[in-house]
Amino acid sequence: MANSLHHPRLPILQFLLLLFSSISPRLHASEPYLTLDNYAKTCPTAFEIVRKEMECAVLSDPRNAALIVRLHFHDCFVQGCDGSVLLDDTIDLQGEKKASINRNALKGFRIIDRIKNKIESDCPGIVSCADILTIAARDAVILVGGPYWDVPVGRKDSKTASYALADSNLPSADEGLLSIISKFHYQGLSVTDMVALSGAHTIGMARCVNYRKRIYGDYRVTSGINPLSETHLSVLKSICPPIGSDNNETAMDYETPNLFDNSFYQILLQGEGVLNSDQEMYSSIFGIQTKELVNKYAHDALAFFQQFSDSMVKMGNITNPESFVNGEVRKNCRFVNT
Repeated sequence: MANSLHHPRLPILQFLLLLFSSISPRLHASEPYLTLDNYAKTCPTAFEIVRKEMECAVLSDPRNAALIVRLHFHDCFVQGCDGSVLLDDTIDLQGEKKASINRNALKGFRIIDRIKNKIESDCPGIVSCADILTIAARDAVILVGGPYWDVPVGRKDSKTASYALADSNLPSADEGLLSIISKFHYQGLSVTDMVALSGAHTIGMARCVNYRKRIYGDYRVTSGINPLSETHLSVLKSICPPIGSDNNETAMDYETPNLFDNSFYQILLQGEGVLNSDQEMYSSIFGIQTKELVNKYAHDALAFFQQFSDSMVKMGNITNPESFVNGEVRKNCRFVNT
């Protein structure tokens, strides 16, 4: 974030913003051939099964909600929402799970496995893993206090995955604001979508390796030096030492970590965002629009909920044209059908 605190020449700033706004994304968060009633006749119990299994998962551990939402995000940003993130490595296929950005970061696969097994018992070969993950992400948010939205369904599961695209398409914790904006735009998602979807971090956990540079770098620059922020910084440093303990975790919303609300944005207003990429939305010199949105959602939970719902539908509609033509409904979410 240190670079974002320097004031570039205005013409350069204008040029970069115009450049990112003019790039045409290759994948679009558009309206694919999805409908709300796709399974009404072929598998009428699908939504109910997902809901019940997610209720059990979140009741056993509220953090499971964030795991499923993260899985959905990491799926949609690589080849579209096609269940590719769920595939295990095989002799013939390299999955996405071991890509550097996903390794040690993605969990919740067994929850999806359980849901798939239950649905296969009721309606074999009907409901795709991609749809199951999309529905489960919606139910996860609801179960920790977040908003409801209708989930269009009818996705197909991919027969491929992309290890390389996982590392290139997904934003990283230390990435600059303009780079992250460009990655969202590539998917057909706007700056507003980016800020709203980042609000899912209100129930998320961050690994030490992803926030070490932040807390030993410019944390005090954005938070200021005051007793409350210093206390929180000390806690973060006790969890995440300068060397080692890379997988130690802390809540990105330390106020209400298991409740889906707008306190994540209030933390950004205080300059106390755990991840550099999150704090940049409010503190970066490039963040004229993002700062306004962070401020808006910090003060208006209903506005955040509405935009988050709309943006989740939009992200869920990111299509993989190949899977719509050549895709399948996997019997096991971890493997392509044989």
